[in-house]
Amino acid sequence: MTISRRRFLHQAVAAGAVCGIAPGAGAQTYPARPLRWVVGFPPGGGADIVSRIMAPWLAERLAQPVVIENKPGASSNISIQTVVNSPPDGYTLLFVPASAAVNVTLFDNLSFNLLRDIAPVSGLIDFPLVLVANPAVPAKIAEFITYAKANPGKISVGSFGTGSTSHVAGELFEMMTGLNMIHVPYRGGAPMLADLVGGQVQVAFDVLTGPLAHIRSGSVRALGMAGKNRSEALPDVPTISETVAGYEANSWCGVGVPRGTPAEIIERLNREIDAGLANPTVKARLADV
Repeated sequence: MTISRRRFLHQAVAAGAVCGIAPGAGAQTYPARPLRWVVGFPPGGGADIVSRIMAPWLAERLAQPVVIENKPGASSNISIQTVVNSPPDGYTLLFVPASAAVNVTLFDNLSFNLLRDIAPVSGLIDFPLVLVANPAVPAKIAEFITYAKANPGKISVGSFGTGSTSHVAGELFEMMTGLNMIHVPYRGGAPMLADLVGGQVQVAFDVLTGPLAHIRSGSVRALGMAGKNRSEALPDVPTISETVAGYEANSWCGVGVPRGTPAEIIERLNREIDAGLANPTVKARLADV
């Protein structure tokens, strides 16, 4: 768990804790119309998949449709701005990726501040990251490092956006191995994976759910898991740290709403989302992400 995630979840818990007050009239009738769930990545990637697992659950609990709205680009800044500009009435939710917490250090003149303008609702899951490669690339971490060192500036590494956790994971990998690779940012995991399969980029860091089917089919190869432990979904794939001592990179995500949303509505959303995270069926689906 990163410092940013701790801070996000601490605020989410605090938001729920202040909700022991009696609900206002608006909260008693909430929700009276469909909600939208804004995702800063295109369809098909890990963020989109998690959102499409959680949205039906939330829709059932709230008895209102929850519509996924994909707004990719600018490392989720477009999606964040969309939600910041929305009325604080509980009808617009934001998928909050880990990268959102560091965007302020990467982009000048942002018109919003995540912690000031977005109220946390709930954490969702930790994403396992995996280093994946086109099948033409050497199959083992040590072999790949040797290969990349012999070809400085010639190996391209994809990420799902500048400042994203996959970008940071790649930069950390280069720093700890002394490699010099070309960073190729995409507007999400799905287009990055398509180019990886097609050979336009040689390697990429992605959340496991995106390339898992391709790994199993052989159209891409998993070189190593970026976390501390091997994945239950791919137990034969080693961790990168088994070769590069001390390497670890993870991702996380959560849900937020515009700051100023009534506390009792945040508490309702928090309660229903947390119930979903505890539901065996939802948990099983998220475990594959």
